[in-house]
Amino acid sequence: MATGAVQDIDATQFRERNLAGPLRDFAHAFLHALRNLLPIILVVAAFQALLFREWPEGGLAMVGGLLIVAVGVALFLQGLELSIFPVGKRLANQFARRGSVPLLMAFGFAIGFSAVVAEPALIAVAEQAREISGGRIDALTLRLIVACSVGLVMAMGVLRVILGHPIHWYMIAGYVTVVLVTFFAPAEIVGLAYDSGGVTTNIVTVPLIAALGIGLASSIRGRNPLIDGFGLVALAVMVPMISVQLYGILVYADAGNLASGAELVSTGGDTGKSAGLLAMILDLFSMLRDVLPIILTVLFFQYAVLRHSLASPLKVGVGFGLVIIGLYAFVVGLKLGLFPIGRSMAEQLITFDTWLWVYLFAFAIGFATTMAEPALIAVGQQAEEAAAGKIQGNVIRLLVAFGVAIGITIGVHRIISGDSIHYYIIGGYLLVIVLTILAPRYIVALAFDLGGVTTSEVTVPLVTALGIGLAGQIDGRSVLIDGFGLIAFASIFPIVTVMSYAILMERMAHRRETPQ
Repeated sequence: MATGAVQDIDATQFRERNLAGPLRDFAHAFLHALRNLLPIILVVAAFQALLFREWPEGGLAMVGGLLIVAVGVALFLQGLELSIFPVGKRLANQFARRGSVPLLMAFGFAIGFSAVVAEPALIAVAEQAREISGGRIDALTLRLIVACSVGLVMAMGVLRVILGHPIHWYMIAGYVTVVLVTFFAPAEIVGLAYDSGGVTTNIVTVPLIAALGIGLASSIRGRNPLIDGFGLVALAVMVPMISVQLYGILVYADAGNLASGAELVSTGGDTGKSAGLLAMILDLFSMLRDVLPIILTVLFFQYAVLRHSLASPLKVGVGFGLVIIGLYAFVVGLKLGLFPIGRSMAEQLITFDTWLWVYLFAFAIGFATTMAEPALIAVGQQAEEAAAGKIQGNVIRLLVAFGVAIGITIGVHRIISGDSIHYYIIGGYLLVIVLTILAPRYIVALAFDLGGVTTSEVTVPLVTALGIGLAGQIDGRSVLIDGFGLIAFASIFPIVTVMSYAILMERMAHRRETPQ
């Protein structure tokens, strides 16, 4: 009896230990997601308490939506830690040991494609574009185009690191192409195209992409991790801008059948009111479809290419299940929380006689959310380690946060003024090209990467909803033409602030070293 009791106690303790680890990880991820939401909550609460002095309509539903977003992000990240991250790292290490360039490029394409096609922020933007365009822009097609673009970028970026080509020539040629394509792209697609590039990189994709580039540069003799390792994130932002604009040229080849933005905003809200068990099951199956490319990629390379079985198939399967459930919760939370907050703030701010409060809210949201962006913190730390004293992570975060705040404020001004986004975008990237020529080589790849890590799964839906809300409330503005584009501004101006700072520091150092 005593032996049996001891065995029962041991079994109970074993189960408790097995449960404690995942529960602790989930609690950590949930608190992490809440910390990312905290800047948004503080800014919105401050405006509601000090300026509006009233509780927003549907406020409780918004709070519930934010909590669901946090739960969804926590489950999603925990699922990644159990499945995609460990399996992906093992695959990358095995391919690197084989030393096969075609295999590394194929794996880079597959990882880039599968990571982005299931990106929550891209799903949110694609669904908004589908609703606002009246179905003319197909959400799945848009996501596949962006995902294929990022896959090609990853393959090309792996080859660039191996060959040791300077990143600035790729960036200059790429953004010259972006500017040229923008001249011919219809107004309905430009803002969406730039936003689609901006949402490809966040807490999930950035660490994977950056780790692949830095790992390759560190393992190849004659490569510098700071100069050669960074840059993949920047390319992942740039190429979708080109491909989505080309898609828009085809979609809007005929100018007819354009629905009005106001009508689409009013009807778009009804699509989110799915009720009942059947609707929940269908939504979960749609999430499975979103994650399926990642599952197929992992299984194909694991079994068909390497011909090895998974180390922990049950653990990986549970991880994929958590990813699917987390995505579902995230999308539900968006509809209840972040989208309504963005639109509600736009509606409330526009009632004042001055636009000052709109500008102030845009600046505050941009700065606060960026300072809390985990992907930015991660890249800043990696840059500080790779730069060996040339760069400080905290300074980088401040520069990027100011850049995002300035960019979103300028983007809001464009919506208010009704100016064409073409002039702002072309002017912004021409400035970036000039700074790329003048900036010290060590900062170029990092600056472009930093422009891509400013848009998280939390920031993107709120900023997108703010732009759509403003465009829907101001007379004479088209939601499709004017509502998108804020994410693009949030990606351009951090590049400007970081490069400008590096140029200034280099000039000051040169003056100190030059004898008077």
